Amino acid sequence: MILADVFKSSEFARLDYTTNDRDCPVVVQFAAHDPVDLAHAAQLVAPYADGIDLNCGCPQKWAYKECIGAYLSERPEMVQEMVRSVKGAVDIPCSIKIRKHPTDMRQTIELVRRAEKLGIDWITVHGRTRHQKSTEPVDYEAIKLAKESVSIPVLANGGIFTLADADEMYNRTGVAGVMSARGLLQNPALFAGYAETPLDCVEKYINLALAYGTPTFIFHHHLMYMMESMMSGVERKTFNCLSSVPAILDHLSCYYGINCTL
Repeated sequence: MILADVFKSSEFARLDYTTNDRDCPVVVQFAAHDPVDLAHAAQLVAPYADGIDLNCGCPQKWAYKECIGAYLSERPEMVQEMVRSVKGAVDIPCSIKIRKHPTDMRQTIELVRRAEKLGIDWITVHGRTRHQKSTEPVDYEAIKLAKESVSIPVLANGGIFTLADADEMYNRTGVAGVMSARGLLQNPALFAGYAETPLDCVEKYINLALAYGTPTFIFHHHLMYMMESMMSGVERKTFNCLSSVPAILDHLSCYYGINCTL
């Protein structure tokens, strides 16, 4: 999720956005509360992206206070203006990711129908409200109802950590596809059928990250997610304290036999 207002006004922020020809299709997700900011940011990335997504689902309190993320899922009029603006600014596919309304599912239905009328290409629906914890059950019926309210593709999000989870979501909602966030962070090999990240996947990620110059904090962050289930609590604390790429590589070589060089 990229903050549209910061991205359009800060050259430093734009330096973080990089792509390569081997990594596609690429859909860029923006968070915004101003249609002009969103349109400008979308125009900047459009030559290097295959789609634009508007985040209307981030449940974090700071995002809600900034009138972005899940704040928009409760305000169809704002989303309508955003969609109209970005569709008028770029020629690539545009989508939105939303959450179930906290109290009135009719508001969610109104939101997806408005977006469809404005030409949105697909919609992702998270089956929890912004108030619910990630450990609480996903509302399959809410996702199914949203899916049945429009004719464009609807994707489902929430609680997808295994292929079995994806199958259950598909079978219970009839959606066109599923999206996984934390599940893929913890296990990038999820959709290949692995229950946890295999070590050869970790090694492949390391080699790619080193080859493309991934910043150390991002490199470290992703490895912490991928290897969390392999580590004891004590080892996680040790690994979390590593502050340089050589230290990370030494640790992985010593304890896991993963041998990668700078």
